[in-house]
Amino acid sequence: MSVKNISVQQLATLDAPQVIDVREPFEYQTSHAPGAVNIPLGEIAATTAIRPDRPVHVICQSGGRSARATEVLQARGFDAINVDGGTSAWIGAGLPTEPGR
Repeated sequence: MSVKNISVQQLATLDAPQVIDVREPFEYQTSHAPGAVNIPLGEIAATTAIRPDRPVHVICQSGGRSARATEVLQARGFDAINVDGGTSAWIGAGLPTEPGR
């Protein structure tokens, strides 16, 4: 299955995207993309917290875990899109972040 990808710059231009951060809670608490919801990779297969009627953009630290999570979500029928470069690329691009909640 081919994983769809989006750049952090493209993601930043979307109006209220559904973003899932699959990093561990301690990583998410440091900083994350605004509006991202934390669902660790180990919980992604069983989660019911993702809206199936909208694309879901999946982000991690650098893109590896989010690519795996994107594959899992696509197999479950979600329109899942991996965020290239992850939170590292987001921060590197100078995009805003939020501290953990």
